[in-house]
Amino acid sequence: MLPFAADTIVLFIAASLTKPLQPTLDAYAARTNTVILRESGASLEHVRKITELHRTPDLLLLADADVFPRFLVPKYSSWFAEFARNRMVVAYTGKSKHAKDIDASNWTRILSRNDVEIGRTDPNLAPVGYRTLLMFDLAAKHYKTPGLARTLLAHAPEKNIRPNAAELAALLAAGELDYIYDYQSVAESNGFKFIQLPPEIDLGDPKQATLYATASVQVRGTSPASQATFTGQPILYGATIPTSAPHAKAAMDLYRHLTSPAVVAQLRAAHVDMLERPIVVGRGAPSPNGSIERR
Repeated sequence: MLPFAADTIVLFIAASLTKPLQPTLDAYAARTNTVILRESGASLEHVRKITELHRTPDLLLLADADVFPRFLVPKYSSWFAEFARNRMVVAYTGKSKHAKDIDASNWTRILSRNDVEIGRTDPNLAPVGYRTLLMFDLAAKHYKTPGLARTLLAHAPEKNIRPNAAELAALLAAGELDYIYDYQSVAESNGFKFIQLPPEIDLGDPKQATLYATASVQVRGTSPASQATFTGQPILYGATIPTSAPHAKAAMDLYRHLTSPAVVAQLRAAHVDMLERPIVVGRGAPSPNGSIERR
């Protein structure tokens, strides 16, 4: 007979967090006798589950903190917390074409060749997808190469687009793609090689925020007929517990656990660039662990 589960938590989690957080979530579930029902996917896809399908999770961990004030606060939640950083890279493996030749000085030339298969994620579903397009724009400015953004886009065609970072990584691991545009955390957690991009274009340096803001991209909004414009900014992940979460107390306990100092250290070791303390915007968030409030 299975033991009684004290609580069930429905967790919507960004695909790029699923693999590194799995051991932590499994250990927490076993220790607390909690059932954690994980739905992994693209962050905008999770948002639309709430705004279009009217589903209410207990906890959201998304790859772009900006989607919370844009789409979810205050109607669906009164607060959100920025809790981790990331940066864009070009990921590849030892089997990728030109793997021995590519480096930070020539990546745009190699990824403009016709003999390589390059993948990216859907910008209408995943933040890493629209961040890829923002990175293309910033790269054209940084390298002073007009038309570079169009060239990079053309060599990462629609047939190589996947819904989220995890599915894209699986294709690279299987050798079906030579290169992918993805997060550094995804490359590291999968053991991929990767090109470290200049901070002026990798969307990972808070000091470059003004420069990042010169790039923008339009994607589908929260309904099929709407559009949303995303402007370049340093990559920050965000979390919230919806106002009407069915298991709010259990979700708060899990949130506190994930942002506790010991777990922050564990997740950093698992290649998630956690902030030392979450930065909370709004009211009603769990208060422990020294969260920084930014109203």
